[in-house]
Amino acid sequence: MEDSNHTGGVNNPKVVSIIAYLALIGWIIAFLINRPRTELASFHLRQALGINLMWVVGGFFFVVPFLGWIAGALCYILALVLWIIGIVAAIEGEQKVVPVLGEKFQEWFQGL
Repeated sequence: MEDSNHTGGVNNPKVVSIIAYLALIGWIIAFLINRPRTELASFHLRQALGINLMWVVGGFFFVVPFLGWIAGALCYILALVLWIIGIVAAIEGEQKVVPVLGEKFQEWFQGL
């Protein structure tokens, strides 16, 4: 049985949601093809943007020897876990916030 949200192309909200999790370039592509804007795709764009920013922030920690390396590694591990949870939800077509920061991502990036 076909999903009722299926539009038959790359602008399918579920496809856009999955693309949003494919690194920063995937997020940019998903942002550009989310036309007309759909609730599902916009939700996952916000989640994926927050996770992508976690990767960037984690990289800054590595400038500080030892403690920074530990903090950076923990940030990367958390980002990886959140990425897996987020992309699984996108594949399933669910609007499921990622633990810890998901609600904040929805709040901070509500304009998307």
